Amino acid sequence: MQNFDEAIHLREIRFFGMEHSLMMFVAVSVISVGSAKAKRKNTDRDKFKTMTIWFTIGLLIILSSIPWPFTGLVSRPYFRPF
Repeated sequence: MQNFDEAIHLREIRFFGMEHSLMMFVAVSVISVGSAKAKRKNTDRDKFKTMTIWFTIGLLIILSSIPWPFTGLVSRPYFRPF
């Protein structure tokens, strides 16, 4: 936090310190809203349609926030040999 201005310009620190955690929180919030909206629907068809839409949006947010090696954002392996 003391060197925030410098850290914001480093891609990996910004991604894992801000973008990744914020987008995961947004995804969980979107999924929670979708679940609450689906519970209020009367028919099963409306419930599943609402869940499909909201959960798909949440899944897309999650998938876009994962540090995939092919995106070039960060260079981290899938598994780390300790």
